[in-house]
Amino acid sequence: MFDRYNRSITYLRISVTDRCNLRCIYCMPSQGISRREKIHFLSYEDILKIVHAAADLGILKVRLTGGEPLVRKGLGQLIQRIKAVEGVEEVTLTTNGVLLVFQAFELKRSGLDRVNISLDTLDPQKYRFLTRGGDLNRVLESIQAVRNAGFENTKLNMVVIPSFNDTEVNEMAQFCRNRGLQLQRINHYSLHERLDTWQRYEAERPLPCEKCNRIRLTADGKLKPCLFSDIEFPVDFNDIASSLRKAIDHKPEKGLQCTVRGNWEIGG
Repeated sequence: MFDRYNRSITYLRISVTDRCNLRCIYCMPSQGISRREKIHFLSYEDILKIVHAAADLGILKVRLTGGEPLVRKGLGQLIQRIKAVEGVEEVTLTTNGVLLVFQAFELKRSGLDRVNISLDTLDPQKYRFLTRGGDLNRVLESIQAVRNAGFENTKLNMVVIPSFNDTEVNEMAQFCRNRGLQLQRINHYSLHERLDTWQRYEAERPLPCEKCNRIRLTADGKLKPCLFSDIEFPVDFNDIASSLRKAIDHKPEKGLQCTVRGNWEIGG
């Protein structure tokens, strides 16, 4: 399906939860967030209904995000069922890697195609500071577990932060080359700041607006046509296809900023 600017929308990013087991400084507010009960999140059955409708409209790729998706139980079963949806060609996952060491083989058996692991530094102390207490060794163990499970084309997502880790890009690139991984650099951004105010590095993400082929589904059942926009629509389960068309039709030509959501609610 094409939006108003002739972009082919083939990619649906699904946040299965806004909960996370880390508190990264560029994602979570220092004062913390209010915990919401699971009744506020879409059930797996509801997510599957949306995926079926999306695939009928031409969605080919589904990525599961969070928060941290692996804190939600039974994710492997959801992946297996999404993989069975006619028209879906690829199911991928973005994770911080903390729990991946325990689930890599199960996710592979479920049919997950690829994994992106968020890792911004190889310095244990800087990692602990950045994540507000995370253990770098756990992520390194998960990277090895993903390789052992047989995943290919695994990406490391590195948010490049000025004056913090911007001098580590070459080291991270070498780390990836040595392990058969791909480095994906992400410009450090705030959803609440206008895109045109960023300090930009050469990076693979975010994509230029003219190349954006995605829409997003939040864990509480809203469709967001653009990461950097306040536009969102609740899914009408009496007519899911119309909800998806509405979101795609309202995808702006260019994103600016999002003031109604935090990063942890959208999954990047």
